[in-house]
Amino acid sequence: MPKNKTHSGAKKRFRVTGSGKIMHERRNKRHLLEHKPTKRKRRLSKDVVLSSSEEKTVKRLLGK
Repeated sequence: MPKNKTHSGAKKRFRVTGSGKIMHERRNKRHLLEHKPTKRKRRLSKDVVLSSSEEKTVKRLLGK
């Protein structure tokens, strides 16, 4: 039986922690940063846990 391939788009966007949670970067941190407050940009820099409704889909794409 052939191996399952990891979805290459998903592996660039998500990472799995040691406890099995899926982390991702927040949106709105790529461009047009000049007019956004520093406080908002700092908050957007941190990774967050993926919502539970999307967790099953992303785990399948990552081959977990």
